[in-house]
Amino acid sequence: MRLSILAVGRLKSGPERELVERYRQRIEAMGRSLGLTGLEMVELPESRARREDDRRAEEAAALLEKAGAAFLVAFDERGRSPSSEAFAERLRQWRDEGCPGIACVIGGPDGLDPVILKKARAVISFGALTMPHQIVRALVAEQLYRALTIIAGHPYHRAGHDDS
Repeated sequence: MRLSILAVGRLKSGPERELVERYRQRIEAMGRSLGLTGLEMVELPESRARREDDRRAEEAAALLEKAGAAFLVAFDERGRSPSSEAFAERLRQWRDEGCPGIACVIGGPDGLDPVILKKARAVISFGALTMPHQIVRALVAEQLYRALTIIAGHPYHRAGHDDS
């Protein structure tokens, strides 16, 4: 199963790009043993259309074309906030069902078009706060890595425990 992050906009050189690259390398190294073929990073240009709806629609068409047959996981503040364990379990299930790939989709400044949200197998939120796409990319990459460590039984993930 192929993992990818499809994002509208460019990630400039700097600490955010370095952090994403570090998680990409970790995912690639760990993924092989789990039947995954690395993490592809795809940056798509922001639409230059005048109207917001038109920009989102153009960006959605480009995202869907790049995603191909992969299952979409959209990152949007209107989504649900699963636990890391639940996210890992969903990835494991999709892998075991023979899913060809997972495309984690991050919108541009105008957000994601409703067509993406409707086609997505999951819409995930990191909370109601608005975050810059650079930070969201790093969070998505880290959560993908965390999910793989959970699937592999690696000690990276330490869930909180209720000692009451």
